[in-house]
Amino acid sequence: MKLTREIKTAILVIGSILLFIWGYSFLKGKDLFTDYKTLYVEYDNVEELSASAPVTLNGLVIGKVIKITINETTGKLLVELQIKTDFPISKTSQAALYSPSLIGGKQIKIVPNLADKELAEDGQILPAAVELGLTESLGGKIEPIQQKLEKMLVSIDVLVSGLNNVLDKKGQEDIKKSLAELSQTMEQFHKASGTLNSILDTNKGQINGVVTNFNKMSNNFSKISDSLNKADLGKTVRNLNQTLAKVDGIMSNLNSGKGTAGKLLNDDALYNNLAKTSKELELLLQDVRLYPTRYVNVSLFGKKNKPYVAPPAEDANSNSKK
Repeated sequence: MKLTREIKTAILVIGSILLFIWGYSFLKGKDLFTDYKTLYVEYDNVEELSASAPVTLNGLVIGKVIKITINETTGKLLVELQIKTDFPISKTSQAALYSPSLIGGKQIKIVPNLADKELAEDGQILPAAVELGLTESLGGKIEPIQQKLEKMLVSIDVLVSGLNNVLDKKGQEDIKKSLAELSQTMEQFHKASGTLNSILDTNKGQINGVVTNFNKMSNNFSKISDSLNKADLGKTVRNLNQTLAKVDGIMSNLNSGKGTAGKLLNDDALYNNLAKTSKELELLLQDVRLYPTRYVNVSLFGKKNKPYVAPPAEDANSNSKK
């Protein structure tokens, strides 16, 4: 069948229209021959997010942002996502808004919830999430530091003002004087240190001798300690304790009047007898000294000895008083 000019013209027009539609869709980033899933997410603020921004899943680009519209009632921004992936995205998977770099715009990443097995359908609104970018994080951390720095600068300013008020001309002169005296003290300390080093160098031999003697003494003490250790001090102490126990027993016997020594120490009658005997012996010696002829009579002509006559009681008493 021969095609007429009108049919050819119609086919050309229809083809041009289809090509125009495909090219327009291609320029918008939508392929007419590909099956896409459209999902939505709402944000309070989508600063730096633009249409055609990529949508990623674990770093893999699976779609893009088609358009952003504002809800006049709630004031929230509705973002339309065009998703092409075989990965199962559940209804509770989050669409997180984040900044991948410092200079790039914001993107959306899908955070899947693998525990939820109910898949998101076409036109489903996903839960929204916002992750702070590096700039926002640094800004949030720098702001408290900035406040602290401002407070510190104010404190430093107050401190400097106080120092200026305190350190008048006299105070400054006193500080200079103190610094000068400190310098002199350090200089004297340096000289003393040099003198001490000289003394040590001069008496180095004597110091070495002292150290050597100290080492010898230490060795001698060590030998004495070894000798004491080998001498079995424990046995000596035990013997000493036994001896002391025996002495204690002897002293107890003496105090209780047992034995000859105990009776001598504790018998009053023996003491009285000894005292009486001593007294009589003293009287006897006194009488011998006064009247020796009563006891010793020497006769050259064979004269008989006179019998002994006891001295009168008065003489005895007077002699005893003398």
